[in-house]
Amino acid sequence: MKVSYNWLKWYIPDAPSAEKLADIITYHIAEVETVEKKDGDSIFDIKILPNRAHDLLSHQGVARELASLLDINFVDPTPKYKIPESKPTRLVKTIESSKCRRYMGRIIRNVKIGPSPEWVVKHLESIGQRSINNIVDATNIVMYDCGQPAHVFDLAKVKDLKLKVRNANNGEQIALLGGEKKILNDTMMVIADDFGNSLDIAGIKGGNYAELTKDTTDIILECANFDPTSVRKTAQTLNIFTDARKRFENDLSPEMAEYGMLELSALIAEMCPEAIFEDIVDVYPKKQEECKLFFSAERISKILGLKISDREIEDILKRYNISYEKTPLPDGHSPLAGGAKYEIRIPPMRLDLEIEEDMAEEIGRILGYDKVEPCLPRINFTPKVNETYAKIQVARNKLLTDGYSEVMTYVFCDRGEVEVMQSASDKKFLRTNLSDGLKESLKLNKINSSLLGLNEIKIFEIGTVFLKDKEETHVVYNEKDKIIEKKLDEFTSQIQENFAALPASGLRHGLNFSVSASHTGVTLQKFHMWSLFPFIARDIAVWVPVNVTSVEVSKIIKDNAGELVIRGPELFDEFKKDDKISYAFRLVFQSYERTLTDTEVNEIMEKITNKIKENTGWQVR
Repeated sequence: MKVSYNWLKWYIPDAPSAEKLADIITYHIAEVETVEKKDGDSIFDIKILPNRAHDLLSHQGVARELASLLDINFVDPTPKYKIPESKPTRLVKTIESSKCRRYMGRIIRNVKIGPSPEWVVKHLESIGQRSINNIVDATNIVMYDCGQPAHVFDLAKVKDLKLKVRNANNGEQIALLGGEKKILNDTMMVIADDFGNSLDIAGIKGGNYAELTKDTTDIILECANFDPTSVRKTAQTLNIFTDARKRFENDLSPEMAEYGMLELSALIAEMCPEAIFEDIVDVYPKKQEECKLFFSAERISKILGLKISDREIEDILKRYNISYEKTPLPDGHSPLAGGAKYEIRIPPMRLDLEIEEDMAEEIGRILGYDKVEPCLPRINFTPKVNETYAKIQVARNKLLTDGYSEVMTYVFCDRGEVEVMQSASDKKFLRTNLSDGLKESLKLNKINSSLLGLNEIKIFEIGTVFLKDKEETHVVYNEKDKIIEKKLDEFTSQIQENFAALPASGLRHGLNFSVSASHTGVTLQKFHMWSLFPFIARDIAVWVPVNVTSVEVSKIIKDNAGELVIRGPELFDEFKKDDKISYAFRLVFQSYERTLTDTEVNEIMEKITNKIKENTGWQVR
C-alpha cells in the first residue's frame, strides 16, 4: 500500500522525519519496500501483511499505530466532521444474503457533480490514484483514509427507493464500470433494486447501471460490510482485483461502516454545501461482539524469551488505548517480576488479537525483537527415525552408485484420479505414476546427449503418486529404453541386505552417506555454469590411409574448430575398407552470449573440411 507522509502528518503532526519513520515502520509494523520523493512529499510503499490488513490498509490506521508505538499525539478527525441536519428518508434497505454483515445507506439530494478541490486531487495523485469527480473522489479518499470502501449510486436510477443485498441468480449478467460484462452465479452477492436491476457486485466493483453522470443531482451513499471468504471467492472466480476487494477479503470490522459513512457525509457536505442530507438507514443484523483476551505477564515472558514486567505491559496497553482489568498481585510480589494476570477488551478494529500468543507477538513487536537475547535450546532426546525418508535415501544412494542421475518431473498432468480446483496451467490432475514423466525426461535427455557427452542416459526419480484413495511413494528408472516403476517398499526390499547392513547411526541421521572414494583420493571439481543458449551438433567422417591414426585427424579438426566448440571432437565410429579407414567425429557448438546460427557453424565446418582436403589421400565423406 502507498502511504503519503504528508497525509500521515494530518493525524500525527509530531511524527519524526520521513527517513526515520520508514525505519520505525519496518522494524515494528511492516516492511517499507520503497520511499519515493514526490512534489514535497515522501511516499512509502508498505507491504501490509494479511494479519494487519483490516486496520493498516489506511492512513488513519497507520497513523494510529505509529502514535501508539511512538507515544505521540493522534489528532482524531471525528470532532471536525460537520454535517447539516438530516431529514427523514423513504430509502429502504434490506439484506437477503447471510454473507452481508452490515449495510448502511444515505440519500443526499441537490449535489453538483464537478471537479474535486485541489487538496483532494493532490492527495489521491500522491498515492497514484486518478481524480474522477468530486463524489467518486470522496469515496476513494474515505477508503484510503479510514480503510472503509464506499460506493455511490445515481438515485434517479433506483426504482422505488428500495435497495437490497441478495445472492445473484445463476447466469445473471452485470455490466461493470468501464463496460466489462460478467456472468454471475448464486454464490455471489449483488446490490440490486426492487426491479431486479443489479447495481454492483457486493464488495468488489460497481456496475454501470446506476453510474453517476454530469447530470446527476441526487445520490445514494453506501457503506457496508461483507463476509471476506465470499468476497474473495467471487473476485477470484470473476478475475477482478480492486482496492475494495483487497480490504474486504482480508476482513474488516462492521463497526468501520459507521465511521466511513460519517467521514464520507462530511466530505460531501464540504464539497457540496447546498446538498440536502437524509437520515442514515442502517441494517445491522448481528452486532460485532466484544472480544476479550486473557494473559499473564509470566506467560508472555516465557513465549518471548524476554522478561517483561507488569509496568511495561500496562504502558503498552495504555498507549494502544486497550482497556484492561488486572488481577491483584500477591502480597510482597514486586510488579517488576511480571506476575500479574490481565483481562483486556480488544478494540473492534484489531481482529488479529485472539489468543495469548497474539498478545505476546504484539508486545514483542512493540518492544523490539532485538531485545530478545539469543539462547540455544537444550535438546535431550534422540529424534525419531522417519522410515520413509530413510528408505528414500537407501533407494537414492543405490541408484546414484549405479551411475544414475536423479530428475524431478511435473506433479500435474492432463489426466488422473485426483483433480485440483485450480492450476497454473491446463494440467488439472495429479499424477498417478512416475513413468510418464520419466519417459518425457528420457526423450529430452537423449536429444541433449551430445551436449552432455553421454553414450547412455540413465535417470531415475523418487516421488509421490496420487491415487483416488491414497498416496504412494514410487521409484522409477530406465534400463536403456525400458521404464521400470516400483513402489518404494518393493524397491528397497530388493536391496534389503544393504538396508539391514547400515549402522544405527546412519539411520538416526537419515542415511546421509556417500559412496567411498577410490584409493587414489578424492578429486575436487569446480562448478562451471552451463550456457543458457541452445547448442548445435555436427558430425564429420573422414577417409584416410590406414597408417593415419584417429588422433592425427582429431588434432586437425580441433585446431580449426575455434572457441565455439564446447565438446569434441569425439570419435564415435570407425571402420576399415581395403587400404583406407574411416573415422567419424562429433562436435558440439554453443555460445555463452548468444544463439548460434547454422550459417556460422557451417562456415566453421567448411574451414575444417578444406583443411582436411589439404592432406593427400584424405577425403571428407
